[in-house]
Amino acid sequence: MWRIDRAADYGAFQDAARGRVDLARIERHWEDILRIIGSIHTGAVRAYDVIRMLSRDGRPTPLGDAIAHYGRIAKTLHILRLADEPGYRRQIKVQANLQEGRHALARKIFHGRAGQLYQRYQDGMEDQIGALGLVLNALVLFNTRYMDAAVTQLRADGFDVRDEDVARLSPFVRHHVNMLDRYSFQLPDLPGGLRTLRDKHAAADEE
Repeated sequence: MWRIDRAADYGAFQDAARGRVDLARIERHWEDILRIIGSIHTGAVRAYDVIRMLSRDGRPTPLGDAIAHYGRIAKTLHILRLADEPGYRRQIKVQANLQEGRHALARKIFHGRAGQLYQRYQDGMEDQIGALGLVLNALVLFNTRYMDAAVTQLRADGFDVRDEDVARLSPFVRHHVNMLDRYSFQLPDLPGGLRTLRDKHAAADEE
Protein backbone atom coordinates (compact mmCIF):
# COMPACT_ATOMS: atom_id res chain seq x y z
CA MET A 1 0.00 0.00 0.00
CA TRP A 2 1.24 3.48 -0.81
CA ARG A 3 2.28 5.77 2.01
CA ILE A 4 2.40 9.56 1.83
CA ASP A 5 4.96 11.13 4.17
CA ARG A 6 3.57 14.60 4.88
CA ALA A 7 6.65 15.56 6.91
CA ALA A 8 9.16 14.64 4.18
CA ASP A 9 11.69 17.23 3.02
CA TYR A 10 11.96 17.22 -0.77
CA GLY A 11 14.75 19.80 -0.96
CA ALA A 12 14.62 21.77 -4.21
CA PHE A 13 11.22 20.23 -4.94
CA GLN A 14 9.72 21.35 -1.62
CA ASP A 15 7.66 24.17 -3.14
CA ALA A 16 6.40 21.92 -5.93
CA ALA A 17 5.50 19.18 -3.42
CA ARG A 18 3.00 21.21 -1.42
CA GLY A 19 0.07 19.28 -2.85
CA ARG A 20 -0.71 15.83 -1.51
CA VAL A 21 -2.48 12.82 -2.98
CA ASP A 22 -5.53 12.01 -0.89
CA LEU A 23 -5.32 8.21 -0.62
CA ALA A 24 -8.40 8.01 1.59
CA ARG A 25 -10.45 9.66 -1.15
CA ILE A 26 -9.20 7.11 -3.66
CA GLU A 27 -9.99 4.22 -1.32
CA ARG A 28 -13.57 5.42 -0.76
CA HIS A 29 -14.28 5.33 -4.49
CA TRP A 30 -12.00 2.47 -5.49
CA GLU A 31 -14.81 0.04 -6.37
CA ASP A 32 -16.51 2.66 -8.54
CA ILE A 33 -13.20 3.45 -10.26
CA LEU A 34 -12.74 -0.23 -11.11
CA ARG A 35 -16.31 -0.43 -12.44
CA ILE A 36 -15.72 2.56 -14.72
CA ILE A 37 -12.46 1.06 -16.02
CA GLY A 38 -14.21 -2.23 -16.74
CA SER A 39 -17.15 -0.50 -18.43
CA ILE A 40 -14.87 1.54 -20.69
CA HIS A 41 -12.75 -1.49 -21.55
CA THR A 42 -15.78 -3.57 -22.53
CA GLY A 43 -17.59 -0.71 -24.26
CA ALA A 44 -20.57 -1.01 -21.95
CA VAL A 45 -20.68 2.74 -21.33
CA ARG A 46 -20.32 5.70 -23.67
CA ALA A 47 -17.60 8.29 -23.20
CA TYR A 48 -20.30 10.95 -22.86
CA ASP A 49 -21.84 9.11 -19.91
CA VAL A 50 -18.44 8.73 -18.23
CA ILE A 51 -17.76 12.47 -18.54
CA ARG A 52 -21.18 13.19 -17.08
CA MET A 53 -20.41 10.96 -14.10
CA LEU A 54 -17.07 12.66 -13.46
CA SER A 55 -18.14 16.29 -13.84
CA ARG A 56 -21.23 18.29 -12.99
CA ASP A 57 -21.75 22.00 -13.73
CA GLY A 58 -18.07 22.36 -14.60
CA ARG A 59 -16.88 20.88 -11.34
CA PRO A 60 -15.62 17.36 -10.64
CA THR A 61 -17.91 14.98 -8.82
CA PRO A 62 -16.51 13.13 -5.76
CA LEU A 63 -15.77 10.19 -8.07
CA GLY A 64 -14.11 12.45 -10.63
CA ASP A 65 -12.03 14.05 -7.88
CA ALA A 66 -10.92 10.62 -6.64
CA ILE A 67 -9.84 9.64 -10.17
CA ALA A 68 -7.92 12.92 -10.46
CA HIS A 69 -6.05 12.13 -7.22
CA TYR A 70 -5.27 8.64 -8.51
CA GLY A 71 -3.89 10.13 -11.73
CA ARG A 72 -1.55 12.37 -9.73
CA ILE A 73 0.31 9.28 -8.51
CA ALA A 74 1.40 8.35 -12.04
CA LYS A 75 2.10 11.99 -12.85
CA THR A 76 4.32 12.35 -9.78
CA LEU A 77 6.27 9.19 -10.59
CA HIS A 78 6.71 10.42 -14.15
CA ILE A 79 8.11 13.78 -12.99
CA LEU A 80 10.49 12.10 -10.55
CA ARG A 81 11.78 9.76 -13.24
CA LEU A 82 12.36 12.74 -15.54
CA ALA A 83 14.45 14.36 -12.81
CA ASP A 84 16.42 11.26 -11.81
CA GLU A 85 16.84 9.10 -14.91
CA PRO A 86 18.74 10.44 -17.96
CA GLY A 87 17.76 7.35 -19.95
CA TYR A 88 14.07 8.02 -19.30
CA ARG A 89 14.50 11.64 -20.44
CA ARG A 90 16.09 10.45 -23.67
CA GLN A 91 13.25 7.99 -24.21
CA ILE A 92 10.65 10.72 -23.73
CA LYS A 93 12.54 13.01 -26.11
CA VAL A 94 12.66 10.30 -28.78
CA GLN A 95 8.91 9.78 -28.46
CA ALA A 96 8.27 13.53 -28.56
CA ASN A 97 10.43 13.94 -31.66
CA LEU A 98 8.63 11.05 -33.33
CA GLN A 99 5.23 12.57 -32.62
CA GLU A 100 6.36 16.02 -33.76
CA GLY A 101 7.66 14.46 -36.97
CA ARG A 102 4.20 13.04 -37.63
CA HIS A 103 2.54 16.39 -36.91
CA ALA A 104 5.01 18.20 -39.18
CA LEU A 105 4.27 15.78 -42.03
CA ALA A 106 0.51 16.17 -41.49
CA ARG A 107 0.85 19.97 -41.64
CA LYS A 108 2.84 19.66 -44.87
CA ILE A 109 0.19 17.43 -46.44
CA PHE A 110 -2.69 19.57 -45.22
CA HIS A 111 -1.34 22.68 -46.93
CA GLY A 112 -4.70 24.11 -48.00
CA ARG A 113 -5.76 27.09 -45.88
CA ALA A 114 -2.74 26.60 -43.65
CA GLY A 115 -4.09 23.30 -42.35
CA GLN A 116 -7.14 24.83 -40.67
CA LEU A 117 -10.49 23.04 -40.49
CA TYR A 118 -13.19 25.31 -41.91
CA GLN A 119 -16.15 22.97 -42.00
CA ARG A 120 -18.89 24.13 -39.66
CA TYR A 121 -20.37 20.71 -39.09
CA GLN A 122 -18.86 17.72 -37.31
CA ASP A 123 -19.27 15.25 -40.18
CA GLY A 124 -17.37 17.54 -42.53
CA MET A 125 -14.51 17.94 -40.07
CA GLU A 126 -14.36 14.18 -39.56
CA ASP A 127 -14.21 13.69 -43.34
CA GLN A 128 -11.31 16.12 -43.61
CA ILE A 129 -9.41 14.54 -40.73
CA GLY A 130 -10.10 11.05 -42.07
CA ALA A 131 -8.79 11.99 -45.53
CA LEU A 132 -5.70 13.55 -43.98
CA GLY A 133 -5.05 10.39 -41.96
CA LEU A 134 -5.46 8.22 -45.08
CA VAL A 135 -2.95 10.24 -47.12
CA LEU A 136 -0.55 10.46 -44.17
CA ASN A 137 -0.63 6.70 -43.60
CA ALA A 138 -0.17 6.04 -47.33
CA LEU A 139 2.93 8.25 -47.43
CA VAL A 140 4.35 6.62 -44.29
CA LEU A 141 3.77 3.17 -45.82
CA PHE A 142 5.44 4.29 -49.07
CA ASN A 143 8.47 5.65 -47.21
CA THR A 144 8.75 2.58 -44.99
CA ARG A 145 8.71 0.10 -47.86
CA TYR A 146 11.28 1.97 -49.92
CA MET A 147 13.54 2.69 -46.97
CA ASP A 148 13.50 -1.02 -46.14
CA ALA A 149 14.28 -1.87 -49.77
CA ALA A 150 17.13 0.66 -49.81
CA VAL A 151 18.65 -0.72 -46.60
CA THR A 152 18.35 -4.27 -47.92
CA GLN A 153 20.08 -3.27 -51.17
CA LEU A 154 22.89 -1.47 -49.34
CA ARG A 155 23.56 -4.52 -47.21
CA ALA A 156 23.47 -6.76 -50.28
CA ASP A 157 26.07 -4.48 -51.89
CA GLY A 158 28.38 -4.97 -48.92
CA PHE A 159 27.79 -1.72 -47.04
CA ASP A 160 28.00 -1.89 -43.23
CA VAL A 161 24.48 -0.76 -42.26
CA ARG A 162 24.18 -0.93 -38.49
CA ASP A 163 20.90 -1.74 -36.79
CA GLU A 164 21.29 1.21 -34.40
CA ASP A 165 21.46 3.56 -37.41
CA VAL A 166 18.43 1.96 -39.03
CA ALA A 167 16.52 2.43 -35.77
CA ARG A 168 16.99 6.20 -36.13
CA LEU A 169 15.43 6.35 -39.58
CA SER A 170 12.11 8.16 -39.73
CA PRO A 171 9.23 7.28 -42.08
CA PHE A 172 8.09 10.91 -41.85
CA VAL A 173 10.64 12.27 -44.36
CA ARG A 174 8.92 14.41 -46.98
CA HIS A 175 11.52 16.34 -48.98
CA HIS A 176 11.12 13.93 -51.91
CA VAL A 177 7.36 14.49 -52.13
CA ASN A 178 5.83 17.32 -54.18
CA MET A 179 2.81 18.28 -52.10
CA LEU A 180 1.54 20.79 -54.70
CA ASP A 181 1.37 18.43 -57.67
CA ARG A 182 -1.78 17.07 -59.29
CA TYR A 183 -3.67 14.33 -57.52
CA SER A 184 -5.24 11.41 -59.33
CA PHE A 185 -7.72 9.14 -57.62
CA GLN A 186 -8.01 6.71 -60.53
CA LEU A 187 -6.76 3.22 -59.82
CA PRO A 188 -3.56 2.89 -61.91
CA ASP A 189 -2.51 -0.20 -63.81
CA LEU A 190 0.52 -1.18 -61.71
CA PRO A 191 2.83 -4.04 -62.69
CA GLY A 192 3.31 -4.97 -59.04
CA GLY A 193 6.32 -4.81 -56.74
CA LEU A 194 8.52 -1.81 -56.05
CA ARG A 195 9.94 0.44 -58.72
CA THR A 196 13.70 0.52 -59.30
CA LEU A 197 15.64 2.29 -56.56
CA ARG A 198 17.41 5.49 -57.54
CA ASP A 199 21.13 5.26 -58.29
CA LYS A 200 22.74 8.18 -56.45
CA HIS A 201 25.71 8.21 -58.86
CA ALA A 202 23.42 8.39 -61.88
CA ALA A 203 21.46 11.18 -60.22
CA ALA A 204 24.69 13.13 -59.65
CA ASP A 205 25.62 12.74 -63.33
CA GLU A 206 22.21 14.00 -64.44
CA GLU A 207 22.58 17.08 -62.25
